[in-house]
Amino acid sequence: MHPLLTHWRGLAVYLLAWALAGPALALLLHALRIAPVGAAMPWTMPLCAVFAFMLLATYYPCRSRPFGAGPWTTALAHRGALVGTLAATMLGLALAWDAAGTLFGHARGWVGLSAGGITLLAVTLLGLLTLAVLAHDLLIAFQASQNAAMRESQARLLARDMELQLLRLQIDPHFLFNSLNSISALTQFDPAGARAMAIDLAQFFRQTLDLAGRERIRLQDELALVQHYLAIERQRLGDKLATAIEASDDALPALLPPLTLQPLVENALKHGLRPRDDGGLLQIQALVRDGWLHVAVRNPVPVAHLPSGTPTDAGLGLGLRNLRERLAAQYAGRAHVHWGPTPEGFAVELTVPCETLP
Repeated sequence: MHPLLTHWRGLAVYLLAWALAGPALALLLHALRIAPVGAAMPWTMPLCAVFAFMLLATYYPCRSRPFGAGPWTTALAHRGALVGTLAATMLGLALAWDAAGTLFGHARGWVGLSAGGITLLAVTLLGLLTLAVLAHDLLIAFQASQNAAMRESQARLLARDMELQLLRLQIDPHFLFNSLNSISALTQFDPAGARAMAIDLAQFFRQTLDLAGRERIRLQDELALVQHYLAIERQRLGDKLATAIEASDDALPALLPPLTLQPLVENALKHGLRPRDDGGLLQIQALVRDGWLHVAVRNPVPVAHLPSGTPTDAGLGLGLRNLRERLAAQYAGRAHVHWGPTPEGFAVELTVPCETLP
């Protein structure tokens, strides 16, 4: 929708200006002795009303082909064709309405435009349409700037929220105490396993602190963090947890916001594998296709969740929605996140532009 249509005061001022333009143009035609006011007013008033909305309509073609979205020559040619087509249409309407004056007893039409008058009207319409297109291009550029600033602000808020969630994770007594209890239990019958779990726990927290301060990290670094997390959980779940991580070589250097996969893996264990007596296979797959990074996390779910197709825990849906909003803010709507049931259980798939460090 045109921005002016959502601001009734601005629209009222705009329409008032055109309403005054009708009588002013009629008085000008009378002063130039082209037509009396009584004949000129019925011609100028309806035309000004139609022209007012036709000038507003140039906003939509300009928005469909903004400068910067493609070659500037294409956008310029598009605007030239738009101005020419609308000018010809408006001139045709003006001439047709002038000729319609004969139906109301005016032998020469409402004003009886001469060849010079038609030329002047055509030039005036071209000028008005050119100004309208320039004004709308400036408006569109201003809107794009505002939207970019809003997306940046949203990204910062989401990043700050993620940092707070990360801080909660770092000091979450449930996760930390369970890990420490597992380490304590392992020291009695598997000292080597306890040492390995302690190292994984330390590496997990160390990498978590390091990655939290970055805007984007490599998929390879995110997978390394996930592997430390899975190593800790594997010590606790034992044979219930099987993992398969497949990432193509060209996907490893691709950039992602930090802690994109780790919450998905945590959800997969919490809502899928842990409630199952027999556990299952957690799969992570990543590949690059046509300039896009595709990542999928798949896991089985408890049988009780299979009929509805989607786990019923509200926390899972909230976490996935937060991830979708975070990626939408980071990538300006170019990222896509989908989740839903699969024949094997549940899957989350995300697609983002494949970007790497220079």
